[in-house]
Amino acid sequence: MESSRARRSRRARPSRTRILLHTALAVMAVVGGTAAGTVYVKARAHSGGSPVSSATATATASASASGTADGEDAVEPVAEPAVDHDAQLATAVKSVPVEDGAEVSVAVLDLDSGESASYGDGSFDTASIVKVDILAALLLQAQDAGRHLTAAEKAYATTMIESSDNTAASELWRTIGRAEGLDAANERLGLTDTEGGDGMLWGLTQTTAADQLTLLQQVFGEDSKLSEASRTYLQGLMRRIEADQQWGVSAAADGSKWALKNGWLPRSTTGLWDVNSIGRVTVEGSDHLVAVLSRGNSTQTKGISLVESVAKAAVAALAGSASPSASVPE
Repeated sequence: MESSRARRSRRARPSRTRILLHTALAVMAVVGGTAAGTVYVKARAHSGGSPVSSATATATASASASGTADGEDAVEPVAEPAVDHDAQLATAVKSVPVEDGAEVSVAVLDLDSGESASYGDGSFDTASIVKVDILAALLLQAQDAGRHLTAAEKAYATTMIESSDNTAASELWRTIGRAEGLDAANERLGLTDTEGGDGMLWGLTQTTAADQLTLLQQVFGEDSKLSEASRTYLQGLMRRIEADQQWGVSAAADGSKWALKNGWLPRSTTGLWDVNSIGRVTVEGSDHLVAVLSRGNSTQTKGISLVESVAKAAVAALAGSASPSASVPE
C-alpha cells in the first residue's frame, strides 16, 4: 500500500604550486619519450578511455618518473566495482519460501537514489491492479481534451481504487475505449509489455513487474505524462484504500506512509490465485516504488503472505540488507 551510507573521506587538495610542478614534469617526461610518459598514457588507457583528473594523472606521472626507473611498477587507479542490485534482489527473493507451482516477479526503485532492481520475468494477469492503469488512461484522455473528470467519473474512480469495485472499473473501462484505449495510453506512458484484456476482461490484462514499476513512476514521479493535478488525485485515492485491503507492498513500509493498489483473482481453470500489489512505501525516510506480481497460489492468504515477504525482501535488498522477515504460511 498505499539507507545511510558511509561517506568517503576526502583527500586534501594539492596546492596550486605542486600541481603546476607536477604538470610540468609530466609534460617534460611525455615529450622526452621517457618511461613516465608511457605510464601516464597507460593510466589513461586503464581508466577505460575516460579522462583522468589532472591531480591523479600528474601524480601518477610524477610517481612513475622516480619509481619505474628502479624497475618498480606504477600504481594505477582502480575503479570501484558497481553494485549488482539485481543479483542482491535475486538472492533475497530466493530466500523467501514459495509454494510448489507458484511464481513471483518484483521490481523496486528507490526514488531518492535512483537505484532499482528487478527479479523474474514473463507476463502475469493484472487482476485489479489494472484499475490504476485504467484511471491513468482516463486522466490522460481528459488532459488531452482539456477537461476535468465528470462527477460520475470521479465517483467511479473513487470506488474503483479505494474499494476495488468491479462495476466501476467496467464503466471506466468502457469510457477509455477498453483494451484499445488502455494500450494507446500505455504506449505514451512507456509501458511496453502490457496488453489489455479481451472484451470486458480487464482483469486479464497482461503485464510485467517492470511495466508496473514504469506505471508507478508515471503516478509518483515528476517526469510524467500525467499532470501534477492528475498525479495528486490518483495518489490520494491510493492512500485511502479500505481497511480490509490494506495489505501487500505496504508491509515493507516502516510506518503508516504508503499508497497502493492490490489485485487478487482465483482462476476458474485451475482454482489457483493471482495475487498482486503495487505502490509506494516509505522506509527510513526514503520513498520506494514496489511492484510484486504472483500466480499459482493455492489460497489468497498464501498469495498475500508471499507478496508481502517479497516486497520486504526487495526493499531490504536495495538497501544492501537482504533479510525478509515474513514467510509463506504452511
